[in-house]
Amino acid sequence: MKNYILFDTKVREALKPFTFTRPISEIRCGILTITEKWNRMLQTTCSFKTEDYLQAKYALQLADENVFINSSIIPTKELVNEVCSLKKNTSLYAGELWVATNTAEMQSEEDAGKYEKIQATGSCKQLAHLWNIFQFNPDEINADFELVTAGRKSQPINETNRVHCPENVFIEEGAKVDFAIINASAGKVYIGKDAEVWENAVIRAPFAMNEHSVVKMSAKIYEGTTIGPHSKVGGEVQNSVIIGYSNKGHDGYLGNAVLGEWCNLGADTNNSNLKNDYSEVKIWNYATGKFEKTGLQFCGLMMGDHSKSAINTMFNTGTVVGVCANIYSAGFPRNFIPSFTRGGSQGIEENILSKAIETAKRVYARRHKDFDEVETAILTTIFEQTRQNRQF
Repeated sequence: MKNYILFDTKVREALKPFTFTRPISEIRCGILTITEKWNRMLQTTCSFKTEDYLQAKYALQLADENVFINSSIIPTKELVNEVCSLKKNTSLYAGELWVATNTAEMQSEEDAGKYEKIQATGSCKQLAHLWNIFQFNPDEINADFELVTAGRKSQPINETNRVHCPENVFIEEGAKVDFAIINASAGKVYIGKDAEVWENAVIRAPFAMNEHSVVKMSAKIYEGTTIGPHSKVGGEVQNSVIIGYSNKGHDGYLGNAVLGEWCNLGADTNNSNLKNDYSEVKIWNYATGKFEKTGLQFCGLMMGDHSKSAINTMFNTGTVVGVCANIYSAGFPRNFIPSFTRGGSQGIEENILSKAIETAKRVYARRHKDFDEVETAILTTIFEQTRQNRQF
């Protein structure tokens, strides 16, 4: 039996801050993470080949016959079939883009070029830039919906709700949806297990929320939005992805944005997603160490894990926030906020590692999770890796 491994490539650098704390495939796009998509389509459990400091949390399992898969590739049924059909010592490519290799061992993506090259016949979608996460999200919600709900029946929608195209809505067991307005005419709407949609919330498809998440009263959720598990959302949200375990519980706007895990946006936090002169948005690229063009007119906030904002925080267009940042003070902070910093428009200073870890432990405990030695080691490594960004 073939053993499947999701392999992090050099594109990982461009997907920071999210890949500071996880392999590429653990990014959520659609209802599912990329890992969950591959697992479902391959009907197996993939392991990970990622950075050494992450391997203790995301294990690597080797076997006699291994298929290494580019972890930034979003799978389709056609592509999965071609990956499954790979013979030993062959590599699958989509043009110049490496997709997968069947080999005993592989240390870098360049190793794939040593073997016989086979061209994929189907399309291939890759997460190569931060903005691809929200850019691909509407289509991925619809695709994941078919994958997750195939052959299953939704829980009934109770009579208190106003729903357009109810055939496009799937409600998992234990979910509560009361006195809400849902327009599913333009895509799919997925409500996860034990999730809650409160009174007067208005939702436009495509939309997904995962288990134990909450959409609060009178929230306005626009198309292309995903709420990961154990998250709370209020206010106005458009074409954004919350990977999980994060809260935007109050009024304020979040648009064309991505939040990692364990983030919290204080009341009336807003992000701009459009420049006043309507020009192209640039954002920070960790791979190059400078701002790069996105080719987009709309691009909002990219916030790494464990970062927080105070009430009334304003984020400028295309702001990138690292891991364990604490943003506060009046005015717009800079467009790139390094990891382990605190402050805002009036200046920032280093956020002491021990205090960041203490905060993370308290936040984990609120969700009945243990912030253990493995998690501590990951944050400690990131603190050292990002030290050069904090040369104020």
